[in-house]
Amino acid sequence: MEHVIVTQNLTRRFGDLVAVDSLSLTVAAGEIFGLVGPDGAGKTTTLRLLCGLMDPTEGGAMVAGYDVAREPQAVKDRIGYMAQRFGLYQDLTVQENMDFYADLFGIFGEERAELEQRLLRMTRMEPFRDRRAGQLSGGMKQKLSLMCTLLHRPEIMFLDEPTNGVDPVSRRDFWTILYQLLKDGITIFMTTAYLDEAERCNRVGLMHRGKLIRCDAPELIKAGAETLETAFIEAIRSETGA
Repeated sequence: MEHVIVTQNLTRRFGDLVAVDSLSLTVAAGEIFGLVGPDGAGKTTTLRLLCGLMDPTEGGAMVAGYDVAREPQAVKDRIGYMAQRFGLYQDLTVQENMDFYADLFGIFGEERAELEQRLLRMTRMEPFRDRRAGQLSGGMKQKLSLMCTLLHRPEIMFLDEPTNGVDPVSRRDFWTILYQLLKDGITIFMTTAYLDEAERCNRVGLMHRGKLIRCDAPELIKAGAETLETAFIEAIRSETGA
């Protein structure tokens, strides 16, 4: 089994605060992996470390075969990163935002037209291609962010709480898109605070105060517990001795 994400004792400190504490995990190619935990657990910091946007204090990580600290540009060339906050241009239309990012990625001509059309069709955003991004609903904004992130055909997608604050119908649509990306061979690493979403992942890592306290398939983590939430609470109690 090929592992496209490997971390060894990955640690990030901010002064006295240990945001990520000796994180060791692997993610296989073609897997959807969910990092689950409450606000402040260290999920976003982990994502930023794996994307080469922040250097670790200790330990290290390999993504797509490259060291995130020593070869960050090689990592960035092979991944897509979708942050929590909508970062596209509100005054540009859906089509104009896509064109802008296609320009940045150096995608032109027939390849660009075919790729943009495929993404619009996959996300069901074709009827809204001329609508300004600032006038889109929360779910549509997330779809637009995803489309722009996919334009350079990444091998691995990093998604930071992609459905946070999105209505239930848009969440369902977003997951339909994620499963299609899996079929296309893209590995997905996502963070979420929604335990019902975590159950849709192949494997999940439960994170608490910077530490990975459990990592396994959702059904195995749930074994003996009524819900994943109950299993998470029991894992925290076991970790803290509470």
